[in-house]
Amino acid sequence: MRALSFGMSLVAAGFCSLCAVNMTAQVVVDAPRTTSVDYPHVRLSNNGIAAPPCNEVPKLLTGASGCTDQEIQTWLNEIRGWRTNRRIRMGYSGDLYDLPELKWTQSSYIQPQMMMEDRYFYNVAAGKYTVDRYLDDTEKRYGGIDSVLIWHTYTNIGIDDRNQYDLIRDMPGGLAAVKQMVADFHRRGVKVFFPVMLWDQGTRDEGKPNWTATAEMMKEIGADGVNGDTMDGIPSAFNDAAQKINRPLALEPEAFPGHDEMLAWNLMTWGYWIYPYAPDVSRSKWLEPRAMVNVCARWNHDRTDNVQAAFFNGVGYETWENVWGIWNGITPRDGEAIRRVATMERGLAAFLVSADWQPYYTTETRGLFASYFPLKSNAVWTLVNRSDYAMEGELLRVKEPPAGVKFYDIYHGVELIPRVDGKDAVLTLKVEPLGYGAVLQASGALTLDQQRLLARMQEMTIKPIADFSAEWKYLPQTLVEIPVAKASLAAPEGMTKLPAAAFRFRVNGIEIEGRDGVGVDVQYPWELSPRRYHDHIVNINAFWMDTNLITNAQFKKFMDATHYHPSDALNFLHDWIGGTYPTGWADKPVTWVSMEDARAYAAWAHKRLPHEWEWQYAAQGLDGRKYPWGNAWNDEAVPVPDKARLLTSPDAAGKHPLGASPFGIKDMVGNVWQWTDEYQDDHTRAAVLRGGSYYQPGGSIWYFPQAYRNDQHGKLLLMAPSEDRSGAVGFRCVMDMQ
Repeated sequence: MRALSFGMSLVAAGFCSLCAVNMTAQVVVDAPRTTSVDYPHVRLSNNGIAAPPCNEVPKLLTGASGCTDQEIQTWLNEIRGWRTNRRIRMGYSGDLYDLPELKWTQSSYIQPQMMMEDRYFYNVAAGKYTVDRYLDDTEKRYGGIDSVLIWHTYTNIGIDDRNQYDLIRDMPGGLAAVKQMVADFHRRGVKVFFPVMLWDQGTRDEGKPNWTATAEMMKEIGADGVNGDTMDGIPSAFNDAAQKINRPLALEPEAFPGHDEMLAWNLMTWGYWIYPYAPDVSRSKWLEPRAMVNVCARWNHDRTDNVQAAFFNGVGYETWENVWGIWNGITPRDGEAIRRVATMERGLAAFLVSADWQPYYTTETRGLFASYFPLKSNAVWTLVNRSDYAMEGELLRVKEPPAGVKFYDIYHGVELIPRVDGKDAVLTLKVEPLGYGAVLQASGALTLDQQRLLARMQEMTIKPIADFSAEWKYLPQTLVEIPVAKASLAAPEGMTKLPAAAFRFRVNGIEIEGRDGVGVDVQYPWELSPRRYHDHIVNINAFWMDTNLITNAQFKKFMDATHYHPSDALNFLHDWIGGTYPTGWADKPVTWVSMEDARAYAAWAHKRLPHEWEWQYAAQGLDGRKYPWGNAWNDEAVPVPDKARLLTSPDAAGKHPLGASPFGIKDMVGNVWQWTDEYQDDHTRAAVLRGGSYYQPGGSIWYFPQAYRNDQHGKLLLMAPSEDRSGAVGFRCVMDMQ
């Protein structure tokens, strides 16, 4: 999940267990290259094998003629020797790749990581999954997908004690609806993955090993595979557990298996690579040509390097756009490149797992790199143009092809008439700037599928890729408007007056990832784009705010008066028993209420939820203090933090008077998080939470971080009330003043 994450400093003072931690990736992306002792031309890294030395950029760009056949052959002999040696040392067996239930992994080329909160995946107003809408969108923009990784945990996990399996159970409709949702993907030919987090050892104990719990959950909902978050190889226990219950699962660690031996049961992986001018050879693909790699570079705005590296190796691409609720959309140009590459790979899938795959087949010009995938008397070449100008002419020489074969330009969908040069066939091709090509050698008549592939590619490539826009655009966010609450001159019971003020509203989001890139955090109405750091003078009218958090007793009055029952009732008032709160909990803040539930209460009380800047003004006053009570942390001003694996309960409202704000507002920090504003764009919804909570699961830096300072806020991704409700989130209300 975070192998390419940028180090991001979390600032959480005093009460927080993570204070000014500068986090780095848990998984090594790519170590410096090393040279094999036995094979001096083989330069290795974690994920890749470097191109032949004769293809190094300094040589290619200073007039050198490129690699000779002898240089390529020497390099090939060495990487083949290295592979044979490694397989022996691994004691390698590829039997799992022959398992019929897992053959599909070898052609799962396009896989997005999709946040379950994506608005194209679930319609909260209709209360249903919209799988067809989600898939139709991917087909329209980049040609569709072969599998999907549904991300249901980070960034929200840890806001309460629900573990990674609970968060699947709490998806809208419960497990029955999740199972139907998976079936909807299967109906469209798409396989489904969920992630597993071995670092999730601070929330509720599932009572069984991760591998057992994961296999059982995936079987129950009908999922096909498991992604190993922050894992450079999923342990064999996961495969054993799945086989034991007769539900083979495709295992997909986040990065190249930490030990080559793991390729025997990690049939898929993400590829975090470096992207030199001459593409790296995938280490896992070279060791096991049937292994599927999905090249992943989630923060890139330009994905050309990534897609070209994938096509050169005959592997897939991770079309990840919703990155933890931050939209990094694929540009039209990249989308069209992905569509064309995926179409060719799907049509040529049988070739791309060839045991005789040969990277760096010699081309006739510098900057054009080819891989050769033979299959009996037939063959396929994949080509990438690493230069930003078109290449046209005699670009590929096929050495001594079998008699009677024909050649086809797959990319343009036409037959090629070779020039015969001795025993060789020389092919004339055109490859677009930073573009792609593919050649098919066929010994007999084309199959019907091959004919259809040619026809489709011919139609698809009429328009050059360069004619599609390469401009990356962020998605603008909008604030969900809060209806004006009933105005009051007289002091409402239990509320405190906040005078009008010109308030300097300075706050930043504490998202673990994303740095300060455009699209991170939220976009206030006065801002041109979403960003992490915010600073603005807000003219605030006088208003009333609840002095204390809304309690269980107050919410019970609302329930008794209205008989409110949400349409999505899963987890609603989860800690109540028999329609009421537990004995002794009357004055505790009500929790397990969604933003929709809180708004319903507020409307009944003729109030509304506060805007975030109103909340911060009430907590901070006009002197810019760090905490409601001053600039130094005070343990006595907040509840004792709960670090156990099971959630207990918040303290009674108002129990910590030392924590009061300059206006006397209590429990602004450290008891329960508090709902304020909601923001949305075309794909994402999120709520701004203020104040932090008493609950702090331990053991990992990836849990939902706390925001105790007045200049920090949390961003909770929203999906549906069942998932959004939490035992550590409550609310208070405000009322406008005449």
